Amino acid sequence: MQKLPKVLLVDDDSTAIFLHSLLLNKLGITEQLLIARNGVEALQTLDRTCGESTASADPLLVLLDVNMPVMSGADFLEVYYQHPLAQKCQLVVVVLTSSEHCRDLDRIRALPVSADILTKPLTREKVALILEQHFQRQLLA
Repeated sequence: MQKLPKVLLVDDDSTAIFLHSLLLNKLGITEQLLIARNGVEALQTLDRTCGESTASADPLLVLLDVNMPVMSGADFLEVYYQHPLAQKCQLVVVVLTSSEHCRDLDRIRALPVSADILTKPLTREKVALILEQHFQRQLLA
């Protein structure tokens, strides 16, 4: 499988970061895994990496937690899609949550953005689905 150039994992939970990073690295889906602990750090990371010399350097996949301090996932989406970064960097955003019944999910669904919503934790099957649906790639057996 052709690897994604970069994946940005945005989560404030150290355990979730560890487990998701372990899975993503084991599956070998990306050349570089970037980590941000809240929406502000995610915007800063995108600002540093989007629009680099080649389009293939852009982060293509953002795995976004919903409930985080400083800036939540919903707040990040609202700011990102109105930010000049959105013109430089085309992202696939997958929102990760531990709850399917929260106010933030309704807020995300109401935004004029395209973001998949999956429940935590990430699994091999969920990653395979993301790759197939958004990147037309298959995980290796």
